[in-house]
Amino acid sequence: MVIYLEGEVDEEIRLDEMTPRQIVAELDKHVVGQRNAKRAVAIALRNRIRRQKLPPEMAVDVMPKNMIMIGSTGVGKTEIARRLARMSNSPFLKVEASKFTEVGYVGRDVESMIRDLTEIAVDMIRQEKIDEVAEKAELNVEEQILDLLLPPPRASSNLYEFDPSAGDQQPSQLETKESTRDEQFQRTREKLRAQLRDGKLDNRLVEVEIRERNFPVIELAGPQGVEEMGINMKDMLGSMFQGRTKNRKMTVDEAIEHLMAEEEERLIDMDQVARAAIERVEQSGIIFLDEIDKIAGRESGHGPDVSREGVQRDILPIVEGTTVNSRYGMVRTDHILFIAAGAFHVSKPADLIPELQGRFPIRVELESLTVDDFKRILTEPKNALIKQYQAMMATEEVNIDFTEDAIDSIANFAARVNENTENIGARRLQTIMEKLLEEISFEGPDLEPKDQRIDAAYVDSMLAETVKDQDLSRYIL
Repeated sequence: MVIYLEGEVDEEIRLDEMTPRQIVAELDKHVVGQRNAKRAVAIALRNRIRRQKLPPEMAVDVMPKNMIMIGSTGVGKTEIARRLARMSNSPFLKVEASKFTEVGYVGRDVESMIRDLTEIAVDMIRQEKIDEVAEKAELNVEEQILDLLLPPPRASSNLYEFDPSAGDQQPSQLETKESTRDEQFQRTREKLRAQLRDGKLDNRLVEVEIRERNFPVIELAGPQGVEEMGINMKDMLGSMFQGRTKNRKMTVDEAIEHLMAEEEERLIDMDQVARAAIERVEQSGIIFLDEIDKIAGRESGHGPDVSREGVQRDILPIVEGTTVNSRYGMVRTDHILFIAAGAFHVSKPADLIPELQGRFPIRVELESLTVDDFKRILTEPKNALIKQYQAMMATEEVNIDFTEDAIDSIANFAARVNENTENIGARRLQTIMEKLLEEISFEGPDLEPKDQRIDAAYVDSMLAETVKDQDLSRYIL
């Protein structure tokens, strides 16, 4: 089940010191139940840490233990993988296997998932580098803004020119005058600096020089787009079409944002970012292959599923380990962790081609959610659904109180609808809660009284008829 929580891993515990038990405990804060799946991913993450401590000649031969998660929608497959990636600060990409097609058919090239993962890693590393230079960039931008607000005085061009009528004291007098002017300038500048830091100058207009970047529209014919070929057209054409500079008036607040972006770009070495991103993808990247069951099944030779086995064979070298060309350089996929997932209602993992089955040695079956699971999902997380609705309505001074029997009733209704219609797991709670609080949400600002109590009787009155009518519950809930 997907449950979103605020906060990250306890900073006091370093990732390389976390045991599988601690990793599971961390996942327990975000996902209800599914202990077997949590144990499997905890072992996979710990094995990565163990591999990093091995001698290089042995580490290169230790491959990640890819896994297949089997379970219906809404039971927590994606969230377990996403939380694992966040804990380990790993680049994470979720892709749907059904979006890819065999080479020669219309659809995305399977190598694009590695390029997408590399883009995510570049963004991660770039943000880390921005955080490192943020303080320096802020100081530099502050000086630039002060220069725009109060341009430095020009030095006197005739400072040491001799004037016979002034006598021998002229140079020293001029130096004193110049020194006094500089002191006045610095005092004024420091006053402006204090006002700038207090936000008192945010709405003042300044004139900033900006560079226009006008790139021509270029269309490339072919089954693959520019992204699929790993080409960055802006980088290629950047030097050819630099654009012209022009002065533009904007508020100090807007100027700070514009100049910060330029300053961060100037301070960051993008070549270093690219190298670090490729390294992170290769050593700690995680790809979540959703809907793997949609491409399971052997070749029929005709019909809409003609490319199923072809997609599997195209995915195989990526999972086995190959080199993919991205616009940041060559990326090896040998040690990327692949987590595949699917409901497998119609097909089964054994329907995958044997070579691909062999590359996913771990199988984990996730359990369907029970009434007790739904109750925990509604109440336990920091940002549980009930707390979300209470917080949203509190913005309009409406206080909603849910009784214990109301929560029991909501959980029972969710389980019943899942049983009678399509089982969409915990996502059913969102549709149930929307229907339940529809009237309160609509009346919100005009609602009287402001204190609303939701009990089992209210839940029954709002949901009983809809849940009882299977046709209505199929289309409404």
